[in-house]
Amino acid sequence: MKTIIIVGGSKGIGKAIAQKLLPNHNIINISRSFPDFSHNNFVHHQCDVLKDELPQIDTADGLVYCPGSINLKPIARLSMDDFREDFEINVLGAVKSIQRYLDILKKGNQSSIVLFSTVAAKLGMPFHASVATSKSGVEGLVKSLGAELAPTLRINAIAPTVTDTDLASKLLRNEKMIENITERHPLKKYLKPEEVADMAEFLLSDKASSISGQVFELDCGIVTFKI
Repeated sequence: MKTIIIVGGSKGIGKAIAQKLLPNHNIINISRSFPDFSHNNFVHHQCDVLKDELPQIDTADGLVYCPGSINLKPIARLSMDDFREDFEINVLGAVKSIQRYLDILKKGNQSSIVLFSTVAAKLGMPFHASVATSKSGVEGLVKSLGAELAPTLRINAIAPTVTDTDLASKLLRNEKMIENITERHPLKKYLKPEEVADMAEFLLSDKASSISGQVFELDCGIVTFKI
């Protein structure tokens, strides 16, 4: 049974990943908010990844960094602090987590790291300047560390489109917005957190032992197709 560290596993995609993995993995969750679920294989550490010292953990075979941001504003309204905060949440928090647990991950069982990007890093979208900039940094980190840490550690990223979580609630706050987002995607749907969790589970598993340095777009066709 592998031990997986999830940063941000109390809500949204992180929660879905934790619950997906719990039956067959030991899960160590690190987040500011207390989870609303429990399990014999689940340990929670209350911690703000950007401000606090990350907890001591003795062994781990995987790391998933889930914190993110959806800060959508016209460029004229984006402050330097907006860019800094998005970069800290998406990139520096991931770097801090990787550095903290790198030694134990190197000693793990076919260890794997999973980070998160966004379809907006590939598809130019209005009002996404800050989040797309920081998530592009995540993709660069994945490419660089994939090369640096091979063959000991694998690292990949998932780039989801709109996912039905609290973080995206402003984008899905009424029936008209839901209809518009659904119609924008060629597959006429948007993501459920469980679909993202399925991909994370695969990337953490030995079935993905030949995959590293990749960014997987769970895009419902929006990046790839023009229909």
